[in-house]
Amino acid sequence: MKPISISLLWIIISIALTACSESEFTVKGVIAGADGQVVYLENVGISSVKVLDSLKLTAAGKFTFKKGRPQYPEFYRLRLNNQWINFAVDSTETLDFAADAGTFATSYSVEGSENAKAIKAITLAQLDANQAIGRLRKEREGNLIPDTTYQRLVAKAADDYKEFARRYIYAAPMSAAAYFALFQQIDGLLFFDLYNKDDSKAYAAVATSFDHYYPAGARAQHLHNLALQSIKIIRQQRALNEEAAVNVSEISYLDISLPDLRNEKIALSAIAEGKNVILNFTAYQSEWSPELNTTLGDLYARYNQNGLEIYQVSLDADLHYWKNIASGLPWICVRDPESVYSQIAALYNIRRLPALFLIDKKGNLIKRVDELGTLEADVRNLPK
Repeated sequence: MKPISISLLWIIISIALTACSESEFTVKGVIAGADGQVVYLENVGISSVKVLDSLKLTAAGKFTFKKGRPQYPEFYRLRLNNQWINFAVDSTETLDFAADAGTFATSYSVEGSENAKAIKAITLAQLDANQAIGRLRKEREGNLIPDTTYQRLVAKAADDYKEFARRYIYAAPMSAAAYFALFQQIDGLLFFDLYNKDDSKAYAAVATSFDHYYPAGARAQHLHNLALQSIKIIRQQRALNEEAAVNVSEISYLDISLPDLRNEKIALSAIAEGKNVILNFTAYQSEWSPELNTTLGDLYARYNQNGLEIYQVSLDADLHYWKNIASGLPWICVRDPESVYSQIAALYNIRRLPALFLIDKKGNLIKRVDELGTLEADVRNLPK
């Protein structure tokens, strides 16, 4: 073997280092007033948050994280105690943050990413809406304003956020900022209603762009399903008569995979194939839960042999209470550990519990059941 010169070796090492650096992104910065505190770097997935790294800060407050560049636009956050800064990464960029521990989530600055700057603006608009609605709620609870005024002003606060968010959604629907704007929440519910005619267009705009730019990405498929499901439900409600070119036959329901009593994940799609399904979001600790489970039990006893299944999602915060109740039920019982902050419940646009949906044997979400009293008739009308 011929010896390699030092200069040639240096070139090889430089190329290797360059290739390595091009596959990473860097998050660095300074947090004032956080001596001894821990800053976390977390990945915000479609349905979960994962800690990637952490660092105990010194008096200087400096931190640096380097992670592998995601193949498609991905979302992350810096967390300090119960505050966090959201941002996105779609390249080998270096993001540089400056923040103060006391106002970490709102008064920070960021350089190196236009998406991160846009996400900050969207976050502040979302916080403004949440704070306005929180003040209105206190006024209503104190009987300072009537319900009609409360509802009107809450709707206006939500609409103000959506008007702001649409600037990012329609200006650059392929951007991570547009995706982020679409999925902001209030009280665990999405501002943009999947089953609202105007809001559906925002989902469709971002979904179409992600389909085009990132066709193999998980978020593109997620958006694709959301947008088509939204259109399908609206059509079934006869509230939408445009978008005629969309092939809604491709979509079924939004799949769910959550742990059961044995802590084994059970997918809704795994039990729904070839069966009619009642999808129920519930909370066993609520006062109406016994009546609901009695009704479901009667239906399950009568129709299970004909192919009816029940997939019940608990949002109970108390794990042991849920286990005690679920262990006595004959149908599929799973629990979302995110409880009232469930992103799955938000994607189904659940505004109150219990929430019931019917899925037919072909995998079509055909109805949202608004009244428990109509459930038996709705089940009887499901395709045999």
